[in-house]
Amino acid sequence: MDLKAVKTFHKIVTCKSFNRAAEELNYAQSTVTMQIQKLEADLGIRLLERGKTFRLTEAGRLFYEQSKHIVKDIEHLQNNMSDLLLGEAGNIRLGALEPIASRRLPEILGEFLAEHPKIRISVEIGNSAPLAERLLQGELDLAICSTPAIGTDLYFEPLFAEELTVLMPEGHPAAEYERVSLKDLREHRLLITAHNCTYRKKIEIAFQELPGNQMNTMEIGSMTALKSYVAAGLGIALVPKSIASSLPSGTIVRDLSDSPISISFGIICKTSAFPLKHAAAKLYHCLKEKLQGQRKDLPN
Repeated sequence: MDLKAVKTFHKIVTCKSFNRAAEELNYAQSTVTMQIQKLEADLGIRLLERGKTFRLTEAGRLFYEQSKHIVKDIEHLQNNMSDLLLGEAGNIRLGALEPIASRRLPEILGEFLAEHPKIRISVEIGNSAPLAERLLQGELDLAICSTPAIGTDLYFEPLFAEELTVLMPEGHPAAEYERVSLKDLREHRLLITAHNCTYRKKIEIAFQELPGNQMNTMEIGSMTALKSYVAAGLGIALVPKSIASSLPSGTIVRDLSDSPISISFGIICKTSAFPLKHAAAKLYHCLKEKLQGQRKDLPN
């Protein structure tokens, strides 16, 4: 059964005229007649009685009523496919690490989805290494995280950097200094994130370059939870300046007197999938535009 012929049949019934149906469909009248003849031949039954006017046969009325949803569903599907090709519809699986996922993404995604209401986005929050692995496995479309390991099939677009600052309780011995050094921090308990966290790895590398005994550390699984543990007096922490902008009561921040510890972040996707297409491409360009404002902070 030819779908075009079915849609032509519906147009004739709606317009109550072969001529008007042909005009609206931009067909020659002979084309409309031929399509209806072919449809009736396929079905093996007459649908329309011809004359100066036309009328539906009993079979025509039954066919019209029971094929309405088919035509409607097909038109809906065609519109969805068109939206998909134009990047106005689709499902995107986005990965992000903290604190970016909590502090920056909500506003960005809110504006994006308001402009593209037919696009659906799911957000998976995790550390950079697991997110990169899920990208390689095809379980994510793109992610915001740190630079991936060399040699992986991942394309990385650096966009901004997070500089770390020292968060400590008020009254802490190190609080008397305007700036503190990493060497000074060795004397105090340091709250650190999970072993596969990008921030922790960068901090560990910085401390490994210093002489001295092994540090006194306490592992806290969540970067965003560190502030509460510092406020409780359990130790000090090196945190991104972006989360130190709103401090819990009883805490203060101090900059490092050493060379700044800065971590580059950007958008990653599979190399084979870049440049991204359709809805994912629109989100990629939106994230790039919103996040690259801090590109000047990227370390050399």
